[in-house]
Amino acid sequence: MAPTATTKTLDFLFDVGSPTTYLAHKRLPEIVARTGATVTYIPMLLGGVFKATGNASPVMVPAKGVYMGADMARFAGKHGVTLNMNPHFPINTLPMMRMLAGLQGDDRFPPVVDVLFDAMWKGRKQMADPAVVAEVLTQAGCDAAALLALAETPEAKNRLKANTEAAIARGAFGAPTFFIGEAMYFGQDRLDWIEEALTG
Repeated sequence: MAPTATTKTLDFLFDVGSPTTYLAHKRLPEIVARTGATVTYIPMLLGGVFKATGNASPVMVPAKGVYMGADMARFAGKHGVTLNMNPHFPINTLPMMRMLAGLQGDDRFPPVVDVLFDAMWKGRKQMADPAVVAEVLTQAGCDAAALLALAETPEAKNRLKANTEAAIARGAFGAPTFFIGEAMYFGQDRLDWIEEALTG
């Protein structure tokens, strides 16, 4: 049976501060190529999701953090993704996520998502520092001043807040979270299941 319109659309709820979400971001293009699915990127604030749901980063449990580091390295190797753990992790991503929320629907959104993810998980940059963010954006050919100003607008702030609240209402408790219709999938290690669902 051919996939329906619903099962061919994937919502990707993300925060650039999550290394597992970075892995998912890098793996999604090949899944899109195989399935013809449409992916809608929805920026949310992971810290806000954690606070609302009582969840926390896995690194808060030392043994789990060690295991996840090894597990992510396995996935990165298997899928040919460069993953360099950021020595500044965890990083406050609020300004970056506001910037991305402000860019939703803008042609600049996809390349800026790439730039921020790569700076975090390839370049190992201290992306909590606005000067570093500006440098990264400028080197990528972006108008850093305009993007940093966008992050401070009421529209960007309100959209990120609304995205985060909507994610929580849908059942999200971490990142990456995916939805195909009403079906929720959590974690980049569920992408195989997602691909199966997208192909019907």
